[in-house]
Amino acid sequence: MANQFDPRSAFSAQAGRSVDAASFDAGLRSYMLSVYNYMASGVLLTGLVALFVAQSGLVAKLFNPETGQTSLLGWVAMLSPLAMVMVLSFGINKLSEGAAKALFWAYAGIMGVSMSTIFLIYTGSSIATTFFATAAGFASLSLYGYTTKRDLSGMGKFLMMGLVGIIVAMIGNFFFKSSALSLGISIIGVFLFAGLTVYDTQKIKNMYDQVAGSDFEGKAVVMGALTLYLDFINMFMFLLRFMGNSRN
Repeated sequence: MANQFDPRSAFSAQAGRSVDAASFDAGLRSYMLSVYNYMASGVLLTGLVALFVAQSGLVAKLFNPETGQTSLLGWVAMLSPLAMVMVLSFGINKLSEGAAKALFWAYAGIMGVSMSTIFLIYTGSSIATTFFATAAGFASLSLYGYTTKRDLSGMGKFLMMGLVGIIVAMIGNFFFKSSALSLGISIIGVFLFAGLTVYDTQKIKNMYDQVAGSDFEGKAVVMGALTLYLDFINMFMFLLRFMGNSRN
């Protein structure tokens, strides 16, 4: 029987907790690295597909810059990603890990097709400048979300309200076509997705405690990557609206 007053017993228990903590931290780092790798690979795939579609001339089959009309194929390219996000978000429990990953890659690729039209509107140099500015800002914001000890869960409700508000404003401006409102939406959109980047990073980090070692861990990585991918892409698009130089 172990002596409860034996200092070696306390040392052994403390060592066990240290090993467990070290193991958890190593697992968390591996988990978050996988999330960032998938997210970054998705952004890279989107960019490569967008550049290929734009330079190959296929973009003309999606959007006519002279008339401003979007073709049927263009509408399919724009709406398909939304359908895929819905399937991933609401059907993730029924999907296998392999299917979830395949949908993520397909989503990133189709987003590239949809985003190829920005090369018709903005100069290549301004697109590149905005991309690197977004990447630098995203990295800093996500690092803060990962390292901060502050509980950011209270931000979620306000950020979701802001997201709904900006979607409503964008729909309204589709009809009113106000340049001032468009600029305001873009500025608010940048700050909104900056906040979501910080909030989502901490949320994904905290999720590891629930999924570590489970069958859902691989799918959680995909969903985390998708969440940060959306934050990055939306921040980039809103930033491009007032940083991008028009070709006209």
